[in-house]
Amino acid sequence: MSIRTTPVARRTVLGGAVLAASAGLLSACAFNSGGSTPQASSGKKVTLTFQSLAFQATTIAAVKKIVTSWNASHPDIQIDLRQGSWDNVHDQLVTQFQGGTAPDIIHDEAADITGFAEQGYLADLKPYLSSSVQQAVPAGIWKAVTVNGKIVAAPTLLQTYVVFANKKAFADAGVSMPTGDSMTWDRFRSIAKQLTKNGKYGVGWGLSQPAATVLSTSLNYGGTWFTGTGKDAQIQIGANELKVPETIQAMARTDRSIAPTSITQSGSDALPGFFGGKYAMYVGGNYVAQQITQSGPKGFEWDVLPPLAGSAGTAQAADPQTMSVSATSKAQQQAAQFIDYFMSATNQAALAQGDWLIPASEPAQQEVLKETGGKDGWEQTIASGKGLTAAPFQTATNYPQWKDQYATPLLQKYFAGSITTDQLKSQLTAGWQSVNK
Repeated sequence: MSIRTTPVARRTVLGGAVLAASAGLLSACAFNSGGSTPQASSGKKVTLTFQSLAFQATTIAAVKKIVTSWNASHPDIQIDLRQGSWDNVHDQLVTQFQGGTAPDIIHDEAADITGFAEQGYLADLKPYLSSSVQQAVPAGIWKAVTVNGKIVAAPTLLQTYVVFANKKAFADAGVSMPTGDSMTWDRFRSIAKQLTKNGKYGVGWGLSQPAATVLSTSLNYGGTWFTGTGKDAQIQIGANELKVPETIQAMARTDRSIAPTSITQSGSDALPGFFGGKYAMYVGGNYVAQQITQSGPKGFEWDVLPPLAGSAGTAQAADPQTMSVSATSKAQQQAAQFIDYFMSATNQAALAQGDWLIPASEPAQQEVLKETGGKDGWEQTIASGKGLTAAPFQTATNYPQWKDQYATPLLQKYFAGSITTDQLKSQLTAGWQSVNK
């Protein structure tokens, strides 16, 4: 089984040009969201459309089970489940919002819904979500789904970047596997050097699309990359922002502990080298644990190392999958009631295990640990989610375009040794000034 593309990566495929074009379309047909939206009368049966983007068989089954259970216990509020796709959800929603055909309940991700929310297409859920649901999710994650003071979605599942370890490779090299609540970047670098010997490398790291990984983990050092929001966002590149790319570059060019071929590969292309013993560690999204468990060689012994940490701890950017309500829905309260049900610890734990992602709800995280016993990397994966928080670059309107046109190719050149740190900084800055005119 090949590594699936995460929602974040799918947004990258769509690219900044699509986002910019759709923003113009939305602006042209946006409506005033300040007025009240008609609600279905109390006691009257309503049928709500719910577009789910679940695509793993286990997750599709979990969603169907939740909907079936809800429909059985709520005869007056029925859910009509429809299947969508991550591959075209953004363009589909643009068309649906324009034509007034958007589903009542919308499954998406935080990075994609900001523009829709700014145009008034998503309802404010704050008045409707129960206090228990709002308290179950950390404040930093709620910030990722809050636009202009309104909660425009309930955050469901998240991913982090983690380090996977081949236990046999560590044992053969006589290197102890790190334990504890976190692993510093310095420790990670040192271990990678120790494991690089006899034609084998310490790390395999698919960095063909490096921007999301670098910007997310830069929060380990308090590197925010941007200040301000929307079109007013300004790029900020200092020592904190450069710490992670400098470390990666040093590991690749000075230590030569990162397999050079992997740097030019995607995450999925780099994974077989981890299975084959070409490198003892592999960096990727936590969901890769599913592929390792289901598709790794027979007898392959692995683990997830403690979360990477810098001077600011284990912080990474939170881009949760989301559940929103269309502002045109005539039954916003009932739709939000279903989302509240969807957000229960039991339901979120089932979805998380189906997708091998981290539930935003802390009670759901505990449910996952209880049900899995923390095995197959779940203990460290859940721990890696403790530092997830909203990142400034997520609210910069032209970030997707800058990432695709400048950050990705420039970071590729930097890791290849083609440009210096000063050149990286100056060219990234100039690139932002170009796209954010």
